[in-house]
Amino acid sequence: MRVRLLGTAAGGGAPQWNCACTACRRARAAGSVRTQDGVAVSGDGRSWFLLNASPDLRAQLVAAPELAPGPGPRETPVRGVLLCTAELDHTLGLLALREAETITVYATATVLDALSGPFPVRDILGAYTSVNWRPVAVEEPFELAGGLTVTAVPVGAKRPRYAAAAPSTGDWVVAYRIGDRRTRGVLVYAPSLPALGGPFLTALAGAKAVIVDGTFLYDDEMARATGSGRTATELGHLPVSTSLRDLTKTGVRVLYTHLNNTNPLCAASAPERETLAAYGAEVAEDGQSITL
Repeated sequence: MRVRLLGTAAGGGAPQWNCACTACRRARAAGSVRTQDGVAVSGDGRSWFLLNASPDLRAQLVAAPELAPGPGPRETPVRGVLLCTAELDHTLGLLALREAETITVYATATVLDALSGPFPVRDILGAYTSVNWRPVAVEEPFELAGGLTVTAVPVGAKRPRYAAAAPSTGDWVVAYRIGDRRTRGVLVYAPSLPALGGPFLTALAGAKAVIVDGTFLYDDEMARATGSGRTATELGHLPVSTSLRDLTKTGVRVLYTHLNNTNPLCAASAPERETLAAYGAEVAEDGQSITL
């Protein structure tokens, strides 16, 4: 299985356009940019599937040689999109795929309902291209072209702000366990993880790598960086300082992604990275490739 990290920042990217926190000032000075989180996976190098569709998707696709169109004038290796949540930073990029001749979008029924109602992306995108909307049932494996087997793992029930009036029950947030039938390599992708719950830990069994929620380094990071703001826990993200020890005990390669602009780990020279390295964990980088 081939894995391409398209983007590794949380919503708004890093630096965020309207933020002058220490981390954003440092990133601007260094010319360092992280685009919003997303991954592409393929079992055969010909059929590629996107894990989430960020607002930065067009630039991410253009920057990835593996995802270049051809040989036909309108032929693309991008076969579909798997959504972890209905959040804007995971779904706005769907609109950038409107030029596709056809596309398949996989998501839980809860997420698909949100994209039909308060954020009517299904109607909007359907006016431009042919979309196959595929409901995904949690804990029920399904197949993708190229020899991949995928299972959605329920990890949370946090609704997007635009869907605040929707029922609070349902599979609003999932991780994906993706296996390559040929190599037996397994990837777990969980950019939004509120807790190290049973289903998620079960999904790690036998995995080679996990690309996991690294939104915040500390639970009170927003307050530290800006003087106010909710905690990581309140925002539905398990801070790295809490997850690091337990995740690295699993023996799975750990890569932290979805870094908020306030996260000190955004900087390559951050001393906090030494702590991650001591535990054997990594900070994911835009454009990074993994083979499993």
